[in-house]
Amino acid sequence: MNIEGKRSSGILLHFTSLPSEYGIGDLGPEAYHTADKMHKAGATLWQVLPLGPTGYGNSPYAQRSAFAANEMLISPEMLYRDGYLTKEDLLHPEFPEAKIDFRAVEEWKIPRLRKAAEKALKKEKEAIAAFRKKEAFWIEDYALFMVIYDKYKDARWHSVWTKKEGLRDRKTLAQIKKEKKDEIDIYIALQYLFQKELTALKNYMNKEGILLIGDIPIFAAADSTDTWSHLELFKTDADGHYSAVSGVPPDSFSPTGQLWGNPVYDWKRHEEDDFRWWKERIRRNLELADIIRIDHFRGFDAYFEIKAGAKTAEKGVWKKSPGRKFFSSLEKEMGRLPIIAEDLGWITPSVKKLRDDFGFPGMKITQDGFTWDKEGCLNTYDDFLPHNFTRSFVAYTGTHDNETVRGWYEKKSDAEKHMIREYLSSPDEEIVWALIKAIMMSNADTAIIPMQDILELGSEARMNTPATCNDRNWTWRMKKDAFNDYRIRRFAFLSRISGRNGMTYEEHERL
Repeated sequence: MNIEGKRSSGILLHFTSLPSEYGIGDLGPEAYHTADKMHKAGATLWQVLPLGPTGYGNSPYAQRSAFAANEMLISPEMLYRDGYLTKEDLLHPEFPEAKIDFRAVEEWKIPRLRKAAEKALKKEKEAIAAFRKKEAFWIEDYALFMVIYDKYKDARWHSVWTKKEGLRDRKTLAQIKKEKKDEIDIYIALQYLFQKELTALKNYMNKEGILLIGDIPIFAAADSTDTWSHLELFKTDADGHYSAVSGVPPDSFSPTGQLWGNPVYDWKRHEEDDFRWWKERIRRNLELADIIRIDHFRGFDAYFEIKAGAKTAEKGVWKKSPGRKFFSSLEKEMGRLPIIAEDLGWITPSVKKLRDDFGFPGMKITQDGFTWDKEGCLNTYDDFLPHNFTRSFVAYTGTHDNETVRGWYEKKSDAEKHMIREYLSSPDEEIVWALIKAIMMSNADTAIIPMQDILELGSEARMNTPATCNDRNWTWRMKKDAFNDYRIRRFAFLSRISGRNGMTYEEHERL
């Protein structure tokens, strides 16, 4: 999103996908090197996926907390630089180069993170105390939640924990806080260390003229700190069990719809305290990023509610949400906000009006624009084709839920490939960059390209397949030096000729 109304370009690359010898991308040196390369490429936006601690399935959209950050993104190299780890601590096993083995990473990294946190508690006691006070709305609950999670190796507080732990009995929690004070302090110190590293990286990016785009999943996970500590904000039955869950009806991704399983909000309770939980969530995420994308934005107009216990999302109903009241109150307190509205799927006029009335740009996924009419010809009137884009949108080749362009194209029929080549005026071998160019040259104010497409990778680099849970989702990593001078120059050229980087021709020649 370009806040100032200028044309801009950016790259979609989650931090976990950065090269790293420690098994998972992080906020260390490779993040800085990548920011330098993005600057050379003329990119002024770096978009990532949600930064929260991930739960079952390692999905960043299934977070343990809507406020906390993923400790696995803390850089061992930065911890060594700051004196929290030794050189011996950095010795590591052989990790896969092009994918994440989450279990292996956690087994190696968690003990080192704990060691660093213990040292930080002594070395930066006052700074951690100030951070703890500043983030009091959420951080105590998160640390306590994670301590109990560690006890059971399970976050299902509503079914695995004791009833007193799950329903937050005061005496029970007070006893845990007393007995596990050191463990709680470690989790808080880790959040501080993450914030310290991210703030340094973001400041560096900003000096390079790059803004960080974060991401907010609209719903909270059933087994999260948020539901445990604020159960009153979610729809439950008389026994305190979730009475309804979220999802989307059948669509092109899934013939039975998507049963997300996240509990739905009791919006009346949110209205009673003027949306405090949501306001705190927005504030927190704007500490983590310069701009935030709200996933499933249409949920602020209406959400798809499915009865708890249903096996599919086929039988559900749309329920209205007080999005207009929320954003009006939020804007009154914080002014016009840098928000991108993920408005994909079945979007009604009321969703569009809510989006437009608050000045939030929507999204265009170019892969979705290649549809065919009854005669089997390309539907040139499709809103998702680049020549039909209007200014107030962020345009993508695809997102984390899509195939890479190469993988998408290879799965098309010969007839469809022929029409795609004709539309893009491109041979097979240049189809990816031709689609990138079409987006960059479009009227959309902002163009963001997944790194996998800049690298021209195939299906092996797909980030996620919706409605599936397997050991391939969320695991892709970029190989070191894959984002090389050739690809930087190609992107820089498109950024310049499409007027998306603010650089002159001479400035580009000097890079």
